[in-house]
Amino acid sequence: MQHVTSIFGAHLRRLCFFLLFLCSLQAGAAAERAPVMLANIYRPGIALDDYWVSEKYDGVRALWDGRRLLTRGGETIHAPAWFLAGWPAMALDGELWAGRGGFQQAVSTVRQQTPDDKAWSKMRFMVFDMPGQAGDFTVRLRATRSTVQKMNLPWVQAVEQRKVADHAALQVLLDRTVAQGGEGLMLHRGSSLYRAERNDDLLKFKPYEDTEARVTGHLPGKGKYAGMLGALQVETPEGVRFKLGSGLSDAQRRDPPPIGALVTYRYRGFNDSGIPRFAVFMRVREE
Repeated sequence: MQHVTSIFGAHLRRLCFFLLFLCSLQAGAAAERAPVMLANIYRPGIALDDYWVSEKYDGVRALWDGRRLLTRGGETIHAPAWFLAGWPAMALDGELWAGRGGFQQAVSTVRQQTPDDKAWSKMRFMVFDMPGQAGDFTVRLRATRSTVQKMNLPWVQAVEQRKVADHAALQVLLDRTVAQGGEGLMLHRGSSLYRAERNDDLLKFKPYEDTEARVTGHLPGKGKYAGMLGALQVETPEGVRFKLGSGLSDAQRRDPPPIGALVTYRYRGFNDSGIPRFAVFMRVREE
């Protein structure tokens, strides 16, 4: 009887995942993706003379379009009226951040349909660009600093940008940032125009490589994970499929990311078949 109950429960969970996937498709169809710039991965050898460097804030990417605060996936973020009061009628690109180590808190706060004032009081909007501003990034950086200063809101801050001399100096800055609890660094080419695409004008530099993949299936666990998730079946944007099991907590194995969810994983290079080596689940990615 216990075995039958377990099988029934497994089928019920799969049905719930499928229904959630359908809902996510419908929601995705209703919202257009926000036109934001995306980063490639920094590689030693890239000339650093024209790049500005900042901390990579581990929060939720957000775009203020002059009227609404949107996720990268184009969904409206329901921030409190006081949080958005006095924001300009021009686009601001940034990260909703709850401090170092506060990623889950930021995600939980942003997901709420009815904003929690107490939770939002711990949030900061870290502004790193102004998509609608004319000129290259160095010009936009001056405009960003000026705009944020005029807003004079403690929860809206312009991201600090600096120059580094070479790769060795960049590595020292990365090591110091990570040691202090930061996630990594971002590099933005000073001469670049704002383009809503992924290119080398924007680079991320972290102690490990990470990227996203889409959940396409749930593989059953064995042994101590019997009756729970053993691994996620995921697919990269390039169409490579592989199993992602390392890094999942017991709670995530009992209630895994639904089919269709975008998840972030870290890895160390690729094997000959193109599958990421030593892939480790990190989190569900907000779209």
